[in-house]
Amino acid sequence: MMEQTSRLLGLYAKRGVLIDANILLLYLIGSYDRSLISRFKGTRQFTVEDYATLLLLLHPFEAVITTPNILTEVSNLSGQLVEPARSDHFRMFAERIRLMDEHHIDSREAAAQEGFVRFGVTDMGILLLSKNRYLVLTDDFRLSQFLQHNGVDVINFNHIRPLGWT
Repeated sequence: MMEQTSRLLGLYAKRGVLIDANILLLYLIGSYDRSLISRFKGTRQFTVEDYATLLLLLHPFEAVITTPNILTEVSNLSGQLVEPARSDHFRMFAERIRLMDEHHIDSREAAAQEGFVRFGVTDMGILLLSKNRYLVLTDDFRLSQFLQHNGVDVINFNHIRPLGWT
């Protein structure tokens, strides 16, 4: 697992990593206030150690890739924060968005994909955007299996977590 992960990091470091919504939410909540990770509904399945692992995992990448659909999911989940954390978090979120490379995938094209009925528009956008271009980082086992089956390089964050990857 570690060798495969290291190989993928080296292969995609200059190209970029596309981060799925749950992992991007962990990154943003942790960047805002690590103590919220275990208390916030959208990230309580993660730990502060997971956040530290995520930072190490993301360090080699020159670009973080996203889509409007992923950002919308993260925005909707982040909206569950209570004030004043909600407003403060969204200010930081806006700053982080400016640092990401956002790509639009036409929803009609996403809906035309074989996996659309099972996965929806966001995940089909991930498939279309990342194939032969970017590494995908997700915690969604079904999605990671589907992407791999369709020739997309993917790291399932849940496979990294127990290793204490450093």
